[in-house]
Amino acid sequence: MLPDIRQIEPPDFPPLLREIPDPPKELWVRGNTALLSNPITKFLTVVGSRTYTPYGKQALERLISGLAGYPIVIVSGLALGIDSLAHRAALTAGLPTIAVPGSGLNPDALYPRTNFSLAQAIIEQNGLLLSEYEPNQKAATWTFPKRNRIMAGLSHAVLVIEAKQKSGTLITARLATDYNRDVLTVPGSIFSEQSAGPHMLVRLGATPITSSEDILSALSIESKELGSDSVAREDLSEGECVVFEYLTTPLPRDELIRLLSLPTSEANALLSVMEIKGLVREELGVIRRQ
Repeated sequence: MLPDIRQIEPPDFPPLLREIPDPPKELWVRGNTALLSNPITKFLTVVGSRTYTPYGKQALERLISGLAGYPIVIVSGLALGIDSLAHRAALTAGLPTIAVPGSGLNPDALYPRTNFSLAQAIIEQNGLLLSEYEPNQKAATWTFPKRNRIMAGLSHAVLVIEAKQKSGTLITARLATDYNRDVLTVPGSIFSEQSAGPHMLVRLGATPITSSEDILSALSIESKELGSDSVAREDLSEGECVVFEYLTTPLPRDELIRLLSLPTSEANALLSVMEIKGLVREELGVIRRQ
């Protein structure tokens, strides 16, 4: 059984969504709302064609599987095609995912009906359903373009995987550009009409994505493989090694200090020295490896 639908007001929206010029007046949510308030989480919207190719499916699954273990939430629209694949790939990788359907969230209204079981799986794995529409609002032609601005506004970057040159998917990419978000896209075959949209985006300045590491770089997340080799272990003190063990993903300062089990003054001194040495950096209260 799905949890109750709740309404949240603008003060509780994610900061990025509050920044857009036409933010929603209210949001209806069902599931894990804590996803919206984690300061170290990066939101990646993944969109694409309903009629994907085997190449598009393989590329999507490879890219999202490589993001497992990183503080990333996959956002998509619950639609058939690439959207559904993105949600399922996130669930398989153990990543939280947010579905933003072009309808209300009541079971009788949720669109498409064929993805109701997917919506249940998203919630069961600590994901979230989110909509600006009243719970009983049925999907209509006008609800989808309007919904796309929520996905673009919510996210740090938008990844486009397969789209024809005249595709509704590209509305989300255009909105992302308008909102000063990064637009990422997967190049494809020159012989496939589903690659026409991504290739056009590349010509307009989108970042071509060929690996999960490209996505991590676009989101300013350090790859664990790169991070583990960036500083020789013998060059670190015992305390610095412990800090590096905890910073496989960025952490808020308070949480890191708690994990270190040191007096606060000693922990702050250690972190200050590491920052001076260029080993770590702090941004908005979150500490990450350099």
